[in-house]
Parts: sequence; C-alpha cells; structure tokens
Amino acid sequence: MDIQFASLDYIVIVAAYLVGSLSSAIIVCKIMDLPDPRGEGSGNPGATNVLRFGGKKAAAITLAGDMLKGLIPVLIAHFLQLGMTTIALTGFAAFLGHLYPVFFQFRGGKGVATMLGVMLGFNWLVGVATAGTWLFMAKIVKISSLSALVATALAPVYVWLWFNAPATVILTAAMTVILFWRHRSNIQNLLKGTEDTIGTDVSDK
Repeated sequence: MDIQFASLDYIVIVAAYLVGSLSSAIIVCKIMDLPDPRGEGSGNPGATNVLRFGGKKAAAITLAGDMLKGLIPVLIAHFLQLGMTTIALTGFAAFLGHLYPVFFQFRGGKGVATMLGVMLGFNWLVGVATAGTWLFMAKIVKISSLSALVATALAPVYVWLWFNAPATVILTAAMTVILFWRHRSNIQNLLKGTEDTIGTDVSDK
C-alpha cells in the first residue's frame, strides 16, 4: 500500500473535502426559491428529501450535484496520477465533506449519491454495479433507503472483485459503515415497517 504523501496529495485531499462540503440540496433550493431542506420533510439535505417538497426537477439537479462532487475529485486525482491510497482518500474526503460540510455548520446529507460518484471515479464498473443494485432493489421494494443500504453494503465487494486495491477496499467499507450509521433512523423505520416508499408526498413540480 503506497503511504508516502507529497504536498500535492494533501492539497487534493483537502480540496476534495471542500468540494464535498458544497451542499447541492441547500444551493439548489436557494437558487430555485425553495425552502431550506434542513427545515422541511425529513430535514436531510439530500435528493430524496428535496423530492418530497421540491419536485422531480430540483431533486434530479441535487442528485447530479451530489454525485459529481464525489466523482470529479477522484477523476482529478486519477488525472494527476496520484497513488491509489491518495485516490481512495480523495474519494473518502469528498464523502465526509458531504456528510459534515464545513460551509453549512457540519449538517450534511447521508451520502448515498456522493458515495456513488466516488465509486464511479474509482472504477466505472464498480459505479455501474452499485447504481444497478440500487435501481434493481428500488424497483422491487420501492424504498429508497433500503435500496441504498443494500447497494452500498455490496460496494466493497464490487471494489474487491473489479478493483482490488487494499486502500480502496478499506475506505469503501468505511464509507459503507458510516452510511449505515447515518441511516440509523431509516433502519429503525424499516424494522417497524413505517419507512416511506419512493414518491411519498411528492409534488408535480
């Protein structure tokens, strides 16, 4: 595992965290004159919550923004030909930025879309497999949180199968654990049978 870092490695990792800290949901809602997502619906600044009160267009833009801020820093790290450990840490930093954004009082989203963007940056096959798992589960169970939990639980397996770099596997597993922790209220609702299905309380905007 390559663990020697140069100044550029640190700059890219810190920049990835700052990019991840740009909350797509809050920015999109402000531009589209929608309520602050932290005070509406579930209070989570993510695409699923924006969908509840802002409609499909706002949610789609939020989703794209959250994915890109995970994808772009990783692609830049690849372009700069940084070591695999640095590339993995870059993705992890962008993910943490989304969860704990320095620009928004460290109140961020749950990380599903950003983690997917990171997976696409690591290896496009891993990203497609993770996204495909989410879509497959969503079509069957029609519950966004459960689909996300299954997809991200399998993400470290996909990384190991298609892109067997130790740092990448370890940090993908760490993202999965953190994501499960961030979804603990959803897991409780799933166990109670009270979790919302996809499209609940969605407007036609």
